[in-house]
Amino acid sequence: MSFSRPSAIAAALFVALTILVTCLSAAAQAAGSSRIKDLVDIEGVRENQLVGYGLVVGLNGTGDSLNNAPFTRQSLQAMLERLGVNTRDATLRTDNVAAVMVTANLPPFGTQGSRIDVTVSALGDADSLQGGTLLVTPLLGADGEVYAVAQGPVAIAGYSAEGVAATITRGVPTVGRISNGATIEREISFSLDQLGVIRLSLRNPDLTTARRIATTINDFVGVGTADLIGPATVRVRPPKGGRTGIVELLTDIEQLRIEPDMPAKVVIDEQSGIIVMGRDVRVSTVAIAQGNLTVTVTESPVADQPLPFSDGETVVVPRTEVGVDDERGNRLAIVSNGISLQELVDGLNALGIGPRDMIAILQAIKAAGALQAEIEVM
Repeated sequence: MSFSRPSAIAAALFVALTILVTCLSAAAQAAGSSRIKDLVDIEGVRENQLVGYGLVVGLNGTGDSLNNAPFTRQSLQAMLERLGVNTRDATLRTDNVAAVMVTANLPPFGTQGSRIDVTVSALGDADSLQGGTLLVTPLLGADGEVYAVAQGPVAIAGYSAEGVAATITRGVPTVGRISNGATIEREISFSLDQLGVIRLSLRNPDLTTARRIATTINDFVGVGTADLIGPATVRVRPPKGGRTGIVELLTDIEQLRIEPDMPAKVVIDEQSGIIVMGRDVRVSTVAIAQGNLTVTVTESPVADQPLPFSDGETVVVPRTEVGVDDERGNRLAIVSNGISLQELVDGLNALGIGPRDMIAILQAIKAAGALQAEIEVM
């Protein structure tokens, strides 16, 4: 069977159009999807907080005043005694030392000998940690055990300059950071490959998202691999007789993509006037009017002088002008039923409404039952 030339061209155009639509659909789906790796945490794989107390030395007269910071003086004396220097009966007047708190996060699967970053924060009345060096500081976990030891030069992002009549401070000069400043001395034992069941914890709990994750995993690995426990947890069991271990299975699962679902929510920060609305926010038919009563009072006193060669006195005659603007030009605006987020924002902006008034309007729409979304006030 043969095709004529116009039919062949039409068939080729149809095939090309089909491929283009398929590619655009796949691109749109990929643009709105996320990896499972970015949506969940593996239960048991987490960081652990470490904290320690230490001394920063080498400051250029910007350290703690020992009279106002007795803990700094006691720590300095104890450190010198450990080094064989007795200062119990001496009067210490140095201001080149500062007591600090050292914090760090022990990463999951951190191995002995690897290095982590630490943050150094002044504890006393030090003015700046610039140029200082942290002395050996043990970092403790919540169980009181030492997991890392920190030491090194402190780098700060802020600075402070002071003169006789002016002071300039940029950033926070009493907080610094030491890159790779601590060495892990103790590991936290955790055998991921020995677990028979893995629990995936959603960072934003949602039933629809959790079900999509379980369905995608079952389609990729096999039915029965993942089951839904609740809106925040998906349980994964390696298939029996599988050739891959739990670590390889998690590596494959992390790269699967799904489209997360989210509830319709409006988040309001009344202190800063910030409003964030989700894409699924909808508004039923409602009429909105916004106006303010503005009263302006202007005082323009005038000096009243007497006629020449008269016995009168110069007096000040008050003149007051009062203006009232009730914004009668404003009218009710009709918001149609089921409009989208973009249409709602465009309509409110068309009314010339600022963020503060928009917060009140959104709360009033919610009170009227016309806003199909949850309002969260921060």
